[in-house]
Amino acid sequence: MEISRRLSKSKTALVLEHPFIGNVAMNMPFKLSEDVPTAATNGKQVVFNPNFCDELNDEELKFLIAHECMHPMMEHNFRRQSRDPRKWNQAADYVINKLLSDEGIGKMPDCGLLSDDIYDSGGGTSDGIYKILPDTPEGQGDPLDDCQDGEGSPAELEQQAAEWKVKVAQAAQAAKMMGKMSAGLERLVDEILQPKVNWAEVMNNFLVKKRTSDRTFARANRRFIQQGLYLPSITGEALGEIAFCVDCSGSIGQEELNQYAAEIIKVHEDLHPEKIHVLYFDSEVSHYDMYEQNESPVIKPHGGGGTAFSPCFRYMEEHDINPVACVFLTDLYCNDFGDTPDYPVLWISTTDEDQVPFGEVVKMEV
Repeated sequence: MEISRRLSKSKTALVLEHPFIGNVAMNMPFKLSEDVPTAATNGKQVVFNPNFCDELNDEELKFLIAHECMHPMMEHNFRRQSRDPRKWNQAADYVINKLLSDEGIGKMPDCGLLSDDIYDSGGGTSDGIYKILPDTPEGQGDPLDDCQDGEGSPAELEQQAAEWKVKVAQAAQAAKMMGKMSAGLERLVDEILQPKVNWAEVMNNFLVKKRTSDRTFARANRRFIQQGLYLPSITGEALGEIAFCVDCSGSIGQEELNQYAAEIIKVHEDLHPEKIHVLYFDSEVSHYDMYEQNESPVIKPHGGGGTAFSPCFRYMEEHDINPVACVFLTDLYCNDFGDTPDYPVLWISTTDEDQVPFGEVVKMEV
């Protein structure tokens, strides 16, 4: 079908011209159906009305695809709650259309909602704009009514939102590698990931002597390879291996777990450690993952029982994991700390608890 070919062509164009949006679109299932008047998404797929799309030119089609991908990216499908669905959809559209227009991503179809006055009066957020819109708002043409609620229980919606944070981080990384990530989109990514810890500052202060120019055998010195010699290179300012211990005990809720995921992703994006080790624990280590420097962490909680910190240290010792620092993401509701390890420990606490036998504590607001 011609419209399927045009949609595929528009996806490819977005990847080349606007890789941040394009990478999200490439991993978003598309479907054609006349059951929707224009286009719509529930956060898991985008449904396009072929007759509506057929009336759009190529630039408008690119805008439409980007618009639909932005809804779950900004969690519009997962956090409407009791708000009026039509009014919420309109508020979300004003935000997305302003952002895409400012970025020059395609051309907005005539039916789109766009107003600098409304955007500014609402503080540039869907929540703020929703509050100032009348019950029967007037816009530029008919709204798309394209933002459908996500499917599932509140906990499942929280999980879907957390998974979208990972997609956003991965797409941002791909765009940065291509050198096509604008300042505006970088700000958007920061807002979506919502890191509560200034990791650059914390790690710089905490690991000031761990960013090292020591010689290492991790990478060979290329100048001597041709001579058959495997000599150590200089690591320069590379940050070594970091271990994250994620508290998945019964006292930790989905909101805290989502925030933990955002923090780990932000460390990967900003500091590029050599490796990231992720240990999920409650009263024992229930799961372990390791990510190389070029791999984006995918954070999925495991466990849910009591709490003990000492098994994490034992696990790393038994599996020969020697990080330059170990970071615990926890509420610190536990007294089983174990023995002081050879590496520094940073406790990122979601509570006011700050009594630890070793390491430093940083409070994280959730």
